[in-house]
Amino acid sequence: MTRWLLSSLTLIFAAQGSLRAELMPVKSGVLESNVAYLRVNDAGKDLATQIQSAESALTISNQIAGTILDLRFATGADADAVKATADLFAAKKSPLAILVNGETRGAAEQLATDLHASRAGLIFGSATASLQPDIAVTVSTVDEKQFFQNPYLVIAPKLVNSFTNSDGTVSNNNFTAMIDHTSEADLVRQKIKDGEGDDEDMPVVRPVPAKPVIRDPALARALDFLKALALLEPKRG
Repeated sequence: MTRWLLSSLTLIFAAQGSLRAELMPVKSGVLESNVAYLRVNDAGKDLATQIQSAESALTISNQIAGTILDLRFATGADADAVKATADLFAAKKSPLAILVNGETRGAAEQLATDLHASRAGLIFGSATASLQPDIAVTVSTVDEKQFFQNPYLVIAPKLVNSFTNSDGTVSNNNFTAMIDHTSEADLVRQKIKDGEGDDEDMPVVRPVPAKPVIRDPALARALDFLKALALLEPKRG
């Protein structure tokens, strides 16, 4: 099972850096040290208890800034679970951001609707069959599924070349831009080749690893909202 742990930022992902799709009803993690992240795969029986259990396993280094409840791609068919879970979040004092998309269905969609109706939280993402988000986030289904598996994924932009055919019609030549992945070892070899870096006494300066950045558009918007709210209301939580 994928463990959740990435120093001060995080969800915890598999060795390849992506989240494995275990068949767990609820997964939990910590974003930027003080935002709780709960992902519901199935709004089934005992969902409220499963969420409480997932929350108790989290280690929040600071006062909690809020909770992100991710219901994207979630389903379910237990009305009792919806009511118990909605009551659970309604009783909480910390801010709540709810993520949904066009594949949020059944009990999961009803849960989002009930939480929104009770003003327990704001909805982020794309519209479901019967629910419009408060903060709409437009992202293609293909990209969203990739971000859902790995929110830190960098998707290379596609370049489009248009040209006119002999018959007057217009065609597009779509291709993904190439990205230069020059490694540190490549840079060192290049310096040696250029006559640099031969001095054994020269101190080795290693670059500081860049802090991972969440690229998932809906998740990033929800996270920014909770962080901003925490700054405006620091005593809330």
